[in-house]
Formats: sequence, structure tokens, C-alpha cells
Amino acid sequence: MSIHVESLTKVYGLQKAVDDISFTAGTGVLGFLGPNGAGKSTTMKILTGFVPQTSGTAKVDGFDVRNQPLEVKKRIGYLPESNPLYTDMYVKESLAFIAGIHGISWPQARIAEVIELTGLGPEQHKKIGQLSKGYRQRVGLAQAILHDPQVLILDEPTSGLDPNQLIGIRQLIIDLGKTKTVILSTHIMQEVEAVCDKVIIINKGRVVADDSLQGLRDKNKGKILENIFIELTNK
Repeated sequence: MSIHVESLTKVYGLQKAVDDISFTAGTGVLGFLGPNGAGKSTTMKILTGFVPQTSGTAKVDGFDVRNQPLEVKKRIGYLPESNPLYTDMYVKESLAFIAGIHGISWPQARIAEVIELTGLGPEQHKKIGQLSKGYRQRVGLAQAILHDPQVLILDEPTSGLDPNQLIGIRQLIIDLGKTKTVILSTHIMQEVEAVCDKVIIINKGRVVADDSLQGLRDKNKGKILENIFIELTNK
């Protein structure tokens, strides 16, 4: 499994943001769902090495996030919800900067490939500050996949996209999930049903569902995901 989490806990003061959760994720797209404050972002920050866990273990491609953080970061592409970008840089300039950080061989060829994949072609010669929110989101996604990581962690990746852009980016996520492990955090249940193979629902820091999308439906009498989510997170 590309991601293996066991008894992961994160405590802030007196509050358990993540409470003894365990799960695995292999090749495919995993929908990581939960209400605001459930512990989703904290879990993703632990996996990407931005914050340390209080206890438990998390491994990416066999590397421990606490003890081997550089090896983990080489293997992860991360698009955070805030999507921090250098707005004074041009699109291609920003991708070249990221390529340099990762030490990518033949960066120009890879940059051209990623621009094509993410549909940034029409905007590639603009400054990021001149782009719409949707195109800025594409730049963030392009940066996340540039070094061809085995694991992608995407926090609200389709935020700000118009309906036409949604179709393209969702298809890209599906295609990436054929060979990579993709964790997708979103509040859009239709998006999960469109692209995800497996679903984890977290509530109050604990995992309350971990199953394939079809398995989850079967266990809940064929209900749509939105209704299953509401029932599990209102207990």
C-alpha cells in the first residue's frame, strides 16, 4: 500500500483533532470526507510532513513521515486548500522554479507535458496574479504533479472551476488514479461519486466509514452518498 496509517493521533492542547485513526490507500482515488473541523486537513498535513503527529505512525511508500520526511516529500504531490502561489511569477516561470526544487531532468519537456495535462496552455505566458481562480487552481495542480509523484494529496482541487473546467480536471484525476494513489478531499459529493474508488469518512477525529463506494451504498440500502454522509456525521 502506498499509504499506511496506524493509530494516528494529533492533540492540540486539550482537543484531539485526530483520534486514533487507521487506514490504508493503494492505487486509485480515495475520497477523504468529513464536516469542517473533523480532522481531514490535520491528517493530510501529517501525511505531507507539515505538522507532526502526537502518536501513531504514518508511512508513504514505506517511508515514515516522522523519521524520513525528505523521502516522503519526494514521493508526494500536495495541493492544499489555500493553494499558495507566487502571484508575481509567470506560469511557466513558477513551474520552472518548482522543477528546480525537485531537481527534474529535462524540465522544459516535463513542464510542457504538465501544461498540456492541466489545460494551462492558453494562460501559460501570463503572470499568476492575472489568472482567474480556476486557472490558479490549475497552476497549483500542475505544481503538485510536476515531479511525477506516486502519491497525490488534493484538498478541494476543483474549487473555483467552471463546469467545463470541472470535466477536464475530474478526468485528469481519474487518469492519475490509474497508476497513482490519490487522496481527494472535497465537500462535493457528486465529485466523489464521479471519480473515487474508495471512501473514508471522518467525524470528530475518528473514522466512521472506510469502504469502496459501492460497498458503502450496499451497507446503507443503496442511499446516495450525500445522505450516507449526513447520517454518519450527525451521530
